Amino acid sequence: MVPKPSTSSTVKSAASRPLPPLPKLRVRRPNKPETNPCLGIMTSVLGCWASSGYSVQGCAQLEQKLRACMDAPRPTTQKKNTINYHLSRMYPKIIGPHKRN
Repeated sequence: MVPKPSTSSTVKSAASRPLPPLPKLRVRRPNKPETNPCLGIMTSVLGCWASSGYSVQGCAQLEQKLRACMDAPRPTTQKKNTINYHLSRMYPKIIGPHKRN
């Protein structure tokens, strides 16, 4: 009978392999626009309608919340995300000492 390899030994061997060197740390598209904040409320309204058969009495509160969310002004200015700046600043501390060309 052939013994099966234990999963802990495979995890150790995968974790002990060195990672390839990274030229830089970056987050892709950090300033991606946020999803619609009313999306969750709209999903709740649609679920309520589906479960109650489009009755107005059961879903009135959710409908009012959705109307208030849709009528509220959305902020037009969005702060620029600084994650890539901080990652580039911390990168030398992560990779450790190395020779420069």
